[in-house]
Amino acid sequence: MPRQVDYDSRRRRIVAAAFALVSEEGLEGMTVRDVAARAGVSVGAVQRCFPSKEEMMASVVEDMNARVSARVQGRIADSADPGSATTMLRHTLAGILPHDEPTLAESRAWLAFAAHAAVTPALAAVQREQYDGLAELVALLLRTAQASGDVRPGTDTDGEADALIALADGLGMQVLMGRRTPGEALATLDRRLAALRTAR
Repeated sequence: MPRQVDYDSRRRRIVAAAFALVSEEGLEGMTVRDVAARAGVSVGAVQRCFPSKEEMMASVVEDMNARVSARVQGRIADSADPGSATTMLRHTLAGILPHDEPTLAESRAWLAFAAHAAVTPALAAVQREQYDGLAELVALLLRTAQASGDVRPGTDTDGEADALIALADGLGMQVLMGRRTPGEALATLDRRLAALRTAR
């Protein structure tokens, strides 16, 4: 058992090191040698945990997704109305937007991986699966809000889910480029969500 615990801990250190390097330097900085140095392990230890760079990248993407999900769930739980579908919808989409240094680092890394995924089918499959899961969740929340009278009847929830994710993705990129502040990006998202709501 101690060996397994050590192995899991080592994998986590390697993933954290790889994430830090990608967020700081892009994929060019995520060499096996630099990851090993940042993690404080040998090159051989990195290669034993991750036989290929693609496997390491996939693990970093999955770790980032888990971190974002946990953060969003925490914000929903701390909100004034955690059981509301509209509350869950807003926090889920706002969770895509960078607003501080940790989330900016995540967005920089995600963008670097997305560019690489365009020419790496295995990484593209990981990111596609995560987008598919997010789209299903957003569509479900829209349908739930629609059923409770909070979202306009007749709204194409599947199409709107894709549009909202694309909007949040684009806003996140504009924050990274400095075209919008985090507050401006969130205000744009909130305006789009308000346009979906039923007039009261």
